[in-house]
Amino acid sequence: MPGALRPPVGTDSGPPGAGDPGPGSAKGATAERVLARASGRAGRDLTSAVGIGLALGALILLSLFVVRGVFAAVATVAAVIAVLEIAGALAGRAIIIPRLPVLASTVAIMAAATFGGPDTLVVVFGLAVTAIVSWTLVAPVRRPRSPTGTGAGQRSLPNAADTAAAVFTTAYVPLLAAFACLLLRQPDGDFRVLTLIVLVVCSDTGGFAAGVLWGRHPLAPRISPKKSWEGLGGSAVAAVLAGTAAATLFFGADWWTGALLGLVTVVVATLGDLGESMIKRDLGIKDMSSLLPGHGGLMDRMDSMLAAAPVVWLVLTFVVSPVPDPWR
Repeated sequence: MPGALRPPVGTDSGPPGAGDPGPGSAKGATAERVLARASGRAGRDLTSAVGIGLALGALILLSLFVVRGVFAAVATVAAVIAVLEIAGALAGRAIIIPRLPVLASTVAIMAAATFGGPDTLVVVFGLAVTAIVSWTLVAPVRRPRSPTGTGAGQRSLPNAADTAAAVFTTAYVPLLAAFACLLLRQPDGDFRVLTLIVLVVCSDTGGFAAGVLWGRHPLAPRISPKKSWEGLGGSAVAAVLAGTAAATLFFGADWWTGALLGLVTVVVATLGDLGESMIKRDLGIKDMSSLLPGHGGLMDRMDSMLAAAPVVWLVLTFVVSPVPDPWR
């Protein structure tokens, strides 16, 4: 993610500079050795990561520009999977999210943003929180184990930690993801969503490249040791360039609008990445799941995108005027 010394999803272990080749290895370096170095710094199979990333990108582009309405369905499925990954990760610490109300709320929130807009989204989210809290008052859950290692398989009412985790997950995933669906509601919504994706991907790629080449100073060593200030600088440069290009080419806006968009995206995307890294470190896990080879879980691919979606929506909504038919 932005500012990371890793590919699209990074690891949270290992000292900065781990995996660097020896001093003389630059001479006659082959593509394979460069790839091996990057993979070593990332702690991932970079080839698999790139392949999966390209496949996901193709799916998103098809859903946006071939059958535009399909994107909302793809985003909803992604949100549901991410919720299930978080629920599974929390279960390892005996925190049980009541899945039925949280998953139902996820679908309802995404539908509210798609068909109703911002006002409907706020109302449905409020109703979802009320429903989840009410559910936890009456519906028991089965615990795989207790914090003391006893009581496996017993059914009990959710406690305060379960309820708080359920509300947090609902706000963290579907509520933030819904802003991508709000972007899609505009006449040029497909290009607005594309702008969000391009900004985050370029920030990610710029951070990875700069981190691998020059990363020496850890950004947040207690949370994610492989992220560096140099990587954050690379993220900023790449995102500003991408934002400037998107603002001028897609929307005919001033260049400074795109530069602003790129800068704020880097900040919130980095915070989103660090936030998920903090959660995983607290849970004692490397990835939310192993669904995507070379990436970890789908949530590990969505962390920065989720954090950036509301900010990109805010800037594009209040600074950039809709263009009915960009490039048409």
